[in-house]
Amino acid sequence: MLRVENLSKSFGGVRATRDVSIDFPAGSLTAIIGPNGAGKTTFFNLISGHIRPDEGRVLFDGEDLVGLSSLEVVRRGMARAFQVASLFPSLTVREALAAAVTAHRRRSWQVLTRFPLAGAVRRADEIMDLLGLSQRAEVVSANLSHGDQKLLDIGFALAMEPKVLLLDEPTAGMGPEERWRMIGKVHRLWEVTGMTMIFIEHDMDIVFKIAQTIHVLKYGAVLAQGTPDEIRRNRDVIDAYLGVDHRLSETVGEA
Repeated sequence: MLRVENLSKSFGGVRATRDVSIDFPAGSLTAIIGPNGAGKTTFFNLISGHIRPDEGRVLFDGEDLVGLSSLEVVRRGMARAFQVASLFPSLTVREALAAAVTAHRRRSWQVLTRFPLAGAVRRADEIMDLLGLSQRAEVVSANLSHGDQKLLDIGFALAMEPKVLLLDEPTAGMGPEERWRMIGKVHRLWEVTGMTMIFIEHDMDIVFKIAQTIHVLKYGAVLAQGTPDEIRRNRDVIDAYLGVDHRLSETVGEA
C-alpha cells in the first residue's frame, strides 16, 4: 500500500528527516511517536506532498508520489487531518461536509456550498454517522466543542475518499476523558472502514492501547519499530523517550 524508502530532508544545516524507510501495509493502524523535534510532522509533510524530500521515495500503490502536489497526493488516495482543525465556520456540520464532498468530486477547491452535487448530502450523512456527529448535523461549525471540531476535520479528510488517512495528533488539547472518547471513535473508524491509518500521538497510553505497529523517530531517524509490547520494552526507546517509570508501571500492572 504505502512504502517510504530512504526519505531525507534538511532545512539549512538541520537534518529534519534522515534516511527513513517504513512500510505501511494495507489496512494497518500505525503510530509515529518520538520526542519533540524528532521529525514526526516533517515526515507527514513529506509523504503528503506538502514539502519535497531531498532524497528518497514515497511509493503509494507502486507509484512514486515525490514531486506531486499535496492536491495530487489527495487525488491518489491519501488524506490528512491536521493538528489544528480547519473549518467552514459559518456552515453547519452537514453543509460543511457536503461542501467538502462536492469540492472533491468536482476536483476543485472552489466550493459552491449552495449547490452541492447529487449524493453529496447523503455522503455527508454517512461521514457524520461514522464519526458520531449525526446529532450535531445542524450545529454551526464554529460553535462545536474542541473535540467535535477535530472530528469534523477528520470528516473533511474522509470526504476525500482516502485509502490512507493521516492523523496529526488527533487528541491534542483535550482532557483525559475527551481524549479517550476521541481515540475510541478513531479506532471504530478504522475497524469499520478497513482503511490504512497512520497517526502521530504523544499520549503513550493511547498509542499502546490501539496501535498495531509503532515507529519511533529520534532526530529525524527511525530509532525503533515493532509491536506495542516490543516498543515498551525496548531499552533505546525507554532511554530516549518513554522513561523507566512507564516501563515499571506496565510491569507492575502485569504482575
